Amino acid sequence: MTFTLNAPMFDYLVLAVIRQHDTYGYEISQTIKSVSDTKDSTLYPVLKRLQDQHLVTTYNQEYQGRNRKYYSITQEGTVRYEEMCMEWDKFTNLIHSITEGSQV
Repeated sequence: MTFTLNAPMFDYLVLAVIRQHDTYGYEISQTIKSVSDTKDSTLYPVLKRLQDQHLVTTYNQEYQGRNRKYYSITQEGTVRYEEMCMEWDKFTNLIHSITEGSQV
């Protein structure tokens, strides 16, 4: 992909994925890889930061005899996600107006 993701965009995408349903790191990384050529190792610091900010929580669940760490969005995380959605809409509208030749 031509465009790279910055830290706020990673946060936004990760929260969006987790908001859909509780999930684990590998599944999140595979979803994000559909829009960015990122390494799996990039995701875990993002998840840790979101956890430290109380935007996501974790729990372990057994899967095929092994524990898997699942991430769940918190109420605070949902509020932050909704704020980021509004910011994203403003941002994309401004980008669109520039690329379409409209005045900002």
